[in-house]
Amino acid sequence: MRAVIKAAVILGTISVATLAAPDLSATGRQPDGQPSIIADLSDKQLTLKLGDSVVQTYYIAIGQDDYPTPTGDFTIRKLTWNPRWVPPPGAKWARNKTAKGPGNPANPMKVVKIFFKDPDYYIHGTDDAESIGSAASHGCLRMDPDDVIEVGKWVMENGGSPQEENWFLRILHSRREEKVIYLSQPIPIKVVA
Repeated sequence: MRAVIKAAVILGTISVATLAAPDLSATGRQPDGQPSIIADLSDKQLTLKLGDSVVQTYYIAIGQDDYPTPTGDFTIRKLTWNPRWVPPPGAKWARNKTAKGPGNPANPMKVVKIFFKDPDYYIHGTDDAESIGSAASHGCLRMDPDDVIEVGKWVMENGGSPQEENWFLRILHSRREEKVIYLSQPIPIKVVA
């Protein structure tokens, strides 16, 4: 059985433990099929799929009315582990904000950001757990840090860029270093209203 790395963001620190992965199907083996992701904005859920089989579903936060999450068909080609945050140029809501480096407790990007509409829209971890299940972001899809780790690992594995568990342990413990991963097999994502 594969191991899954879980991380908890508590007051800006990350603790990591290796836990057994849950069975991914009724048979206990990975379903076959083309990987894809569906983000359902009305249900505020992100679903990982292999072919027609649902692998896992997670709750998300979506864009506010003034900053909606874009809908449509996109492709995930890149992830950044330990991402830095740079205020979007020209965004009124970010006017007095300053950039935050990887690992900075005030950095709103937690653990990983998974680009679905480059350069401005991604799936990312958040320390604002109460925002999950609501329209609270500036267009991105926010996730619990533990959940976004699982999604990031799944995207890498199914996008042709798998890594060993020790790689993730090193990345999650070196919170000061960004690590960009380009997928050799991009993953389609459909964002529906």
